[in-house]
Formats: sequence, structure tokens, C-alpha cells
Amino acid sequence: MAHLKTYIVEDSPVIRENLIAALEELASINVVGTAADERTAVQWLAGPANACDLMIVDVFLAQGSGLGVLKAAKDHEKPTKLVVLSNYATSDMRRKCLELGADKVFDKSNEIDALMSYCLRLSNGGDSGNSGFSALA
Repeated sequence: MAHLKTYIVEDSPVIRENLIAALEELASINVVGTAADERTAVQWLAGPANACDLMIVDVFLAQGSGLGVLKAAKDHEKPTKLVVLSNYATSDMRRKCLELGADKVFDKSNEIDALMSYCLRLSNGGDSGNSGFSALA
């Protein structure tokens, strides 16, 4: 099982800490950094020494938007799985996130188990393709 280097973009400290604890317990996740706003996340991505296997992004942030983070990550040279975790996972928002390069989109209120399963598959070397099967569910 590989340790997935993961970067989390979430403005709620409670959600961020609970997410980190759950991911580290259930999947082989190593959180390499966090951000509460778009600017911090985009600056981190631009750092030459910074890389991650997985980036989990909320759409609505303290400042800026997760959509801006997705745009920056899509243009990034290093391969990274992009996952959106949002309370606003409508079909239109899911479609927009996928257009901006998200591999998967999960709803915070009822798809946390699906997110955990996805992360576990990634850490076990699965889901290397972008099938999008759960992204539009």
C-alpha cells in the first residue's frame, strides 16, 4: 500500500481536521499540507518542491474558490488526482468541476464513504483511469 501524498483545501478547521483523521486512519494517506483559501493553495502548487498524489478541494473557501484551485492544478505539470468535496455538489457544479479537471466530485453530506473508498482504492494502486463513474452519480 503506497502512502498517498495529499493536499487538502478546506476552509472549515473542524471539517479539515476530521477529514485528515479519517483519511489517515482508513487509507494510507500522508497529508503534506492544507489551505483555507485559493491563493494559499495556488501558491503551494507553484512551489517547485511541492507535489502531491491527491488534492481534495472544497468549492467554497474563505477567500477565492476551489474552482480557481482546480484551474491552477489542471495547468500544473505534476500529475495529481483532483477530488472535489463540497456541500454544493449539484449536477451543474459536478459538471463544471469535471470540466476544470476534477477526477471525482463528492458531496460532503452523503458521499463521505464513497470518498474514503476512492482514497483507499488509490492508495492500493487502483483507479488509475479517470472513469468519472461516481462523479456524476
